[in-house]
Amino acid sequence: MKVTKIIKDKSNKYKVIIDDIEYILYDDVLLKYSLGLKNEIDKSSFNDLLEYNDFLTYYYISLKYIQNRLRCEKEVRTYLSKKNVDKNIIDRVIDKLYNDSYLNDYVYIKSYINDSINLSDKGPFKIKQELINLDLDINLIDETLDTILSKVDLNKRIENIINKKIKVNKDKGSNYLKRKILFSLINLGYNKEVILSVLNSITFNDTDIIKKEREKAYNKYSKKYSGYELDLKVKSYLYRKGFNIGDMYEE
Repeated sequence: MKVTKIIKDKSNKYKVIIDDIEYILYDDVLLKYSLGLKNEIDKSSFNDLLEYNDFLTYYYISLKYIQNRLRCEKEVRTYLSKKNVDKNIIDRVIDKLYNDSYLNDYVYIKSYINDSINLSDKGPFKIKQELINLDLDINLIDETLDTILSKVDLNKRIENIINKKIKVNKDKGSNYLKRKILFSLINLGYNKEVILSVLNSITFNDTDIIKKEREKAYNKYSKKYSGYELDLKVKSYLYRKGFNIGDMYEE
């Protein structure tokens, strides 16, 4: 098989004519197989050449995928699998990405934890579980998480989240709100005992809220009910909002 023409294409690719057939090959392929004008290549080497070119295609596709945002091995494997890439090629791509330092589990874990802390309300347990789900080493996760969290005031972080939730739930009583906040923070990945400790240190004042909600309920139900029945409807409304029955008519 004879090379009759080599033309520079876009980026790091070349148009190469071999036995009157045009192939788009990477410059790495030309170097690896010493392809030049009027060179001849046997069938076996040519097949290896095409296989190596396919491998480079998916390597560069993976590079572009990684450069858009930091990725881990599982994400790259999933990405290539969806493109129906052969597993052997995927394995080779992964090896090269590690060797070229484009994949680095420690860097990924550290970045993931920092982003989760700085850009979300996620707690330690949730962050850890998400990293485990990405098939990353649990010992490396624990070590990195402990190092980063040693510089984070989790109590203050929880307190800030609680205060944000109080602000957007101004029509809810303390009983309901405390339960809602507790479950929310547990789902976010915080320790239950730590949440309760912070939650119990915060003063919830229902006085102004209950007056406003009681008036709202009265205006709503007084159009249809009166007397004892109206009283029950108002109390039921306030109870559902999370107010203590004993406090409902305190001024």
